[in-house]
Amino acid sequence: MANAAQAVQESTEQPKETKKQVQSVEFSEAPESEAPSTGGSIDILLDMNVPVTVIIGQTEIPVQRLLRLGPGSVLKLDKSIDEPVDLHLRDTRFATGSVVVVDGRFAVKIKQIIGLGDASGKAGEA
Repeated sequence: MANAAQAVQESTEQPKETKKQVQSVEFSEAPESEAPSTGGSIDILLDMNVPVTVIIGQTEIPVQRLLRLGPGSVLKLDKSIDEPVDLHLRDTRFATGSVVVVDGRFAVKIKQIIGLGDASGKAGEA
């Protein structure tokens, strides 16, 4: 019986930690290079397209009314027609403008570019 108890005790013991070999690594110094040319490295960014979102207004409605919306339904927005629209890059407002028509398509005429320090730059604050 003592042998059985000893066998159970041995099987429930945690496995012993295995030792891992640690090696030190020496790195050679990278050679100093000339300062990167700003012309070539930024050109790829200057040619990229970025999505701009124009927000003319917003509203909140109950789900019950949302489910009743259909062709001909009208949603009244929170801005008057005299107020500028907001232009956003992602969630950040960067400009305001007014809606115009150019060649039969909607367009926005920029009124003000908003700097980083200007108030209400985030979408949630507008």
